[in-house]
Amino acid sequence: MSGPNTVHASCVAYGGKAALLLGASGSGKSTLALQMMALGCDLVADDRVVLKAQDGVLVATCPETIAGLIEARGIGILNAATVPDAIVQVAVDMDMQEQDRLPETRFVTLCDLRTPLIHRGVGDHFGPAIMQLLKAGWSNR
Repeated sequence: MSGPNTVHASCVAYGGKAALLLGASGSGKSTLALQMMALGCDLVADDRVVLKAQDGVLVATCPETIAGLIEARGIGILNAATVPDAIVQVAVDMDMQEQDRLPETRFVTLCDLRTPLIHRGVGDHFGPAIMQLLKAGWSNR
């Protein structure tokens, strides 16, 4: 088992499956998390996420000091429904914009585990598409 690793990210989950939103400050991590929460996801963590390898899967949790809180730029810190942990199904690199309609499979290694990686999409479909990914997965992976 790999030890815990805290990353600058946000994380939301649906049905125990999580999307880890990675990127620099101001890249839209919390905005995307809020959009996905409006679609039915629960917050795992905002701004900092604790990752650990557990039984061959990547598990995300929240530092105790920020549990149940998410920043909404221009509004303030909001309370949020949370889950204590979730298994990361996909990482989203908010610093990289996707250029391809049907991108090649990418991975990132986190806590010694290969995790599917997608780049930030453009358009209103991006949050709903990640939500659908959490609900039903990829069709050909």
